[in-house]
Amino acid sequence: MSRELAPIDKAKFVAAKRAAEMIEDGMRVGLGTGSTAAWLVRCLGDRVAMEGLNIVTVPTSTRTADLAREVGLKVVSLEEAGWLDMTIDGADEFDGELNLIKGGGGAHLREKVVAAASDQLVVIADKSKEVASLGAFPLPVEVLPFGLSTTRSLLEETLISLDVLGRDVTLRMKGGVPFVTDEGNHILDLHLTRIGNPRQMAMVLNQIPGVVENGLFIDICDRVVVGYGDGRVEVRDINEGSVEEGRVDFLENENLFTDLEE
Repeated sequence: MSRELAPIDKAKFVAAKRAAEMIEDGMRVGLGTGSTAAWLVRCLGDRVAMEGLNIVTVPTSTRTADLAREVGLKVVSLEEAGWLDMTIDGADEFDGELNLIKGGGGAHLREKVVAAASDQLVVIADKSKEVASLGAFPLPVEVLPFGLSTTRSLLEETLISLDVLGRDVTLRMKGGVPFVTDEGNHILDLHLTRIGNPRQMAMVLNQIPGVVENGLFIDICDRVVVGYGDGRVEVRDINEGSVEEGRVDFLENENLFTDLEE
């Protein structure tokens, strides 16, 4: 290994490596966006190079697509791939029912579309992403640039009637200007602290004019792979109600640990 990884990065890596082992030859695979998903892409690239694994991938963002091509993965559009066998993605938060908050990287719209077009959604995360109730991480809501101030006002008004502890709404910025998604939209981050009824909130938010999609993923995740800094890994299956425990060895393969963007 070219450098010593911090415990949080080790946890992300072991979760990603364990999930990469779930991929079989001939699969069509959705690839998520974010630092943990980037580990997955590297691990899949390593399997393709070492084992000759033949897979087709559908990335959920341009930066994931660039990394996938860089490590030798075949990249196609969702239209070309059709239905997917599995999507593997990260999460900003997950609860005991495997409901998620996603969108910290600004790609939750594409991530939700790709996940919905998959037989299975597998989430990879370090232990710190597990919460008793969703909401500590700001909830991203992708909105149209047209009528942005109106949409924001409607969101703020709607939050008054919902079971949340905080109601601050901020426009996501990057480099001093509003963040722009791959679809050309903006993101409003809802600082809620706690979401009492995630299912209700997901439905209500998407009814607001100008809202394209929110970052709540409800009843869509099948398994979560939880990594720990000491190499331990858990695979929790919501459908089977099972928990598989194991350990992942760190490979002395410099290709996996260099030039990885967080």
